[in-house]
Amino acid sequence: MHLPLSLAAVLLLFSLPLAAQEAASSAPAAEPPLTSVPQHRFWDRTNILLFSGVVVFRGLDYASTRNFQARGRGEILIPDDVVNNSAGFAALEAAGAATSVGISYILHRTGHHKLERWMSLGHICVAGFGDARNYSLESYHPH
Repeated sequence: MHLPLSLAAVLLLFSLPLAAQEAASSAPAAEPPLTSVPQHRFWDRTNILLFSGVVVFRGLDYASTRNFQARGRGEILIPDDVVNNSAGFAALEAAGAATSVGISYILHRTGHHKLERWMSLGHICVAGFGDARNYSLESYHPH
């Protein structure tokens, strides 16, 4: 059986928390790493706002891709059979947002609270850049 690379990556990322949990339960208790950010609850106000931003920009990515396709442009990063399938493309965008939250959770659980926040900020910035680029592409008019 051959899995597409993106599906294999999502499955791998979802299995990481389980492997980390198993390793943590069998390892002796260690002191948490020193961080400059105090301990906080994972679903605090800051993370809820950051995760909401990730979801909004993933939604804008979906809309901006559909927009430039309607103007005659083609997607270069994702295979056409995924992008041209509305449900498949929406699922890919949702998986991207879920993966971002999952990685932030792993960083939170391992005491990397600054990186936990930066993960979402980076995702928002990269997605926002891509969205702006998609909307700024000139329409393609074949002669």
